[in-house]
Amino acid sequence: MTARMKNPLMVLPEAMKATIALAMTAENGSVPKSTLNLVVLRASQINGCGVCVDMHAKDMRKEGEPDERIFGVAGWRDTPYYSDAERAALELTEYVTRIADKSDPVPDAIWAKAEEHYDEKGLSSLLVAIGAINVFNRINATTRQLAGKY
Repeated sequence: MTARMKNPLMVLPEAMKATIALAMTAENGSVPKSTLNLVVLRASQINGCGVCVDMHAKDMRKEGEPDERIFGVAGWRDTPYYSDAERAALELTEYVTRIADKSDPVPDAIWAKAEEHYDEKGLSSLLVAIGAINVFNRINATTRQLAGKY
């Protein structure tokens, strides 16, 4: 396997700096880092971004996240490892990441579940994290960046 090209964010370092800065602002909200980690891992799985799945799973393990919670993210609905707040964040992640798949991209019921657990700053944090990881995922998947070099 080979990448189609060097990672565009490496070719344009200003873009990498800006994208990382955007992603880091998500940590300024009231959402726990462990929840943000789940969100970026789930979006990366949906988008088929091997680089980000590999990187974020390794980061989660380094931060002490149990393997069950890392490996269970893909099937979070059917595992007991996540709180109601984390489940709301994961569901929101799936809808936002698949925004073009439905006529109502994020139904009111999904939004209401998220609002039960997160205030405006928390929701903003989640949406920025989801948006930023989708940028990374789309660039990596499009150019077929390879996992394992992190």
